[in-house]
Amino acid sequence: MEKINKNNTHVDWFRQSAPYIHAHRGRTFVILFGGEAVEHAGFAHLIHDIALLGSLGVRIVLVHGARPQIEQQLSTLKIKSEFADNMRITLNENMPAVEQAVGQVRMSIEAKLSMGLPNTPMAGAALRVVSGNFITARPYGIRNGIDYCQTGNVRNVDADAIDQHLQNNNVVLISPIGYSPSGEIFNLRAEDVATETAIALNADKLIFVMENNGVTDKKGSLLQQLNLPQAENWLKDHGTDEDDETQSHLNNAAQACRSGVHRVHLVSRKTDGALLLELYTRDGVGTLVTAENYEGLRTASIDDIGGIMELISPLEEQGVLVKRSREQLELDINNFTVIERDGMIIACAALFAFDKKRAAELACLAVHPDYQQHGRGDDLMQHVEWQARKQHMKKLFTLTTQTMHWFIERGFVECDADDLPIEKKSLYNYQRNSKILCKAIV
Repeated sequence: MEKINKNNTHVDWFRQSAPYIHAHRGRTFVILFGGEAVEHAGFAHLIHDIALLGSLGVRIVLVHGARPQIEQQLSTLKIKSEFADNMRITLNENMPAVEQAVGQVRMSIEAKLSMGLPNTPMAGAALRVVSGNFITARPYGIRNGIDYCQTGNVRNVDADAIDQHLQNNNVVLISPIGYSPSGEIFNLRAEDVATETAIALNADKLIFVMENNGVTDKKGSLLQQLNLPQAENWLKDHGTDEDDETQSHLNNAAQACRSGVHRVHLVSRKTDGALLLELYTRDGVGTLVTAENYEGLRTASIDDIGGIMELISPLEEQGVLVKRSREQLELDINNFTVIERDGMIIACAALFAFDKKRAAELACLAVHPDYQQHGRGDDLMQHVEWQARKQHMKKLFTLTTQTMHWFIERGFVECDADDLPIEKKSLYNYQRNSKILCKAIV
């Protein structure tokens, strides 16, 4: 009996992960981990998980840090490290030690990614790892009177070259070293390299594998999801209360989101399997920072009635949406979510929960014609799904006359009126003959 239960648990987990496996296939993930992770005994597990991502069709760019290894190398040479504003001051004469430390870390990672012994998690992985001069750098310069010497900033990322290697199913490994057109070598912050690489590639995800447990509130509880304004507010209100790593990573996450990276994950390397749990389970184990809400995705208020009516009226006239009176909108306004841009409502959606059936209706999904090519509809639907999960709904359904395929492409399947909650079924308009589409919430 115990074996059967264990098998059922494994099967259930695998089935629940299937939507994420499909969603991540062919996507580009930039993953950062520090030099501390490389030295830890559990690093082999992280490498195994990265290899598994590759086998599931994820296009992987790895960026590694090397701070502790540089420290050790400088210490061996009896050279004292100097920092200012949490940035290493890299003297010219120290660069050979930096290069040696970074090179050793890179080779160690390549060696672990090359393993393939039978009866190990890497058996049959056959990962091809590519490194190169993908990063052009410039000097960090003199700031507040301090010359940072060979410490640099990212100037350019050769996204075309990286993408070509990804198309050839290679894992791209990038070190925190940059090169200038004049042939100089610069020591870079790995976080900046990862962030700028994700932006240049228009990556689907940027993932920081951290030393701590993600972003927490003042009580120490993990914040599982932050939109961009919330992340910026957290930095403003709580940043000084937290360690430098959290501030640094969250700053970089906000920068990435502002520059077009839709999702940034902050997970702890101390949680075994953190990458898999974050990417292939519903709730994850870290902090997700999203760019979807950047333009102002929020719960609607009574002041939004006019903007919503202006948005949906043309669709009501075309028969795409059911007509709603102003009075009905006022009654339902708390069920609506809107996206606002420069004071204008450019998208909206509503969620109506039917508690007895654990079912929820996605209704009145509308996006302004000028903004339909930028994923706002997906942002709204994902937010509504998240709301439904929070309310412990098991099924999401919608009624549509002209956009059936859009919903089917996003995981809905056709069902019939008998699948509707009784309250909704009694209101179904057979003359309108809307298609009924349902989606299980996992």
